[in-house]
Amino acid sequence: MTDQTDTPPLASPDTFPDALALAADIRHRRRSAVTTVTAAIAAIEVRDARINSVTRIFGPRAVAEAETIDRRIAAGEDPGPLAGVPFGVKDLFDVTDEVTTAGSIVLRESRPATRDATVVARLRGAGAIPLASLNMDEFAYGFATDNAHYGITRNPHDLTRLAGGSSGGSAASVAAGLLPFTLGSDTNGSIRVPAALCGVWGLKPTYGTVPHDGAYPFAASLDVVGPFAGTLSDLRVVYDIMRGAPMAELPRLSDLRVARLGGWFAQNVTAPLAGAIDAVAAHFAAHAGDCPTVELPEVARARAASFVITAAEGGTLHLPRLRRHAMQYDPATRDRLMAGALLPASTVLQAHRFRTWFRERVHALFRSADVLIAPATVGEAPLIDQPTILVDGQPVSARANLGLYTQPLSLAGVPILSAPLAASGGLPLGIQLIAAPGREAALFAVAAALHDAGLAGRVPLPQKAPQKAAQKAGGQ
Repeated sequence: MTDQTDTPPLASPDTFPDALALAADIRHRRRSAVTTVTAAIAAIEVRDARINSVTRIFGPRAVAEAETIDRRIAAGEDPGPLAGVPFGVKDLFDVTDEVTTAGSIVLRESRPATRDATVVARLRGAGAIPLASLNMDEFAYGFATDNAHYGITRNPHDLTRLAGGSSGGSAASVAAGLLPFTLGSDTNGSIRVPAALCGVWGLKPTYGTVPHDGAYPFAASLDVVGPFAGTLSDLRVVYDIMRGAPMAELPRLSDLRVARLGGWFAQNVTAPLAGAIDAVAAHFAAHAGDCPTVELPEVARARAASFVITAAEGGTLHLPRLRRHAMQYDPATRDRLMAGALLPASTVLQAHRFRTWFRERVHALFRSADVLIAPATVGEAPLIDQPTILVDGQPVSARANLGLYTQPLSLAGVPILSAPLAASGGLPLGIQLIAAPGREAALFAVAAALHDAGLAGRVPLPQKAPQKAAQKAGGQ
């Protein structure tokens, strides 16, 4: 048996095993849960200073939980499939005895949570250990993880670039190899966008299938919680545990009909990403018989409706607190919430009526296709000092527009898996895999086929560029 005291530190993605391998090592006593947790804490303390993905480390409690896991294993018990595996939570999930701040100082004087969010409790029950809370856009309102209170989260692939948001800390900590999996939330793309920009796997499950209780809301009619992971296998296991039941058996690829979303979803895509999507479509055309292009109507109106519904629900939720503590909010967040609270009821009603119509149009596509392919973002992560993307040839705010392809699809409540693609010049790209409600198994089958073909998978960090990027970032 390996001397547990000689276990190498989790100093890089190459030495941090995936969650399932890590749990197997701990269960078979090739390493201890305590050693794993303390090494993860050390890695965060040393390496996250440049990335800023972590807002708090639950050090003493995590070590205590790890000690319990080790004792149970020594007594011959099996603590579960994720025995001793540390994970992080976006700072809107309740963790017992911790204050849930949702990325804001507005809530920092709130009472600590009296119990875990349901998904956190389920993961704990499977042996996993909550280790840290992770940075996010304040109250999940944004696509950049540029937080006025806790700072900006940098992309581990290039520290001069955005990690995406609002679950940027969750994606970046997995991409950096600090944690094997993390939890995030997705209202308009807040899992899919950072997963794509950071080169990791992310899942927005079917609306309503994974418990959201214990997660601070943004727009309740759209909010979904889901996982990030470095491997597809880890993503599946974590999703099963969060859901509370194993997923259906994966269908055979030959039994699935795959189509590509065109129109709105083919416009403004960078050449490298368009080429990568072409390769994905060609793969399915060759192995599944066909990969036709299909279109959705009125996508621009769907995105506008998503904006209206999000603003109205978020503004209504925060209005009482805004009246008392408006100046404690990030000014950008405050202004948008206040504007949302002032939206006329007739405008919000029209947005919901359109949402119903558009959802029916999305669901209609699944009569002729099982899985749809679309870009997750227009391309690679934008620069921090130039936070824009090109839309119709014009530079527009990345913070407001990185959800160009994710926001419209949120209205349909369907499951969407964000798959990392082969990098462009070392920087990650990503696609959305979309299925009908409850068809997550089809998404995982298609994702597995892409991974096995070498077309999708966690994008490794560059070996030398991060140090140079860190020096440049430090000079900003």
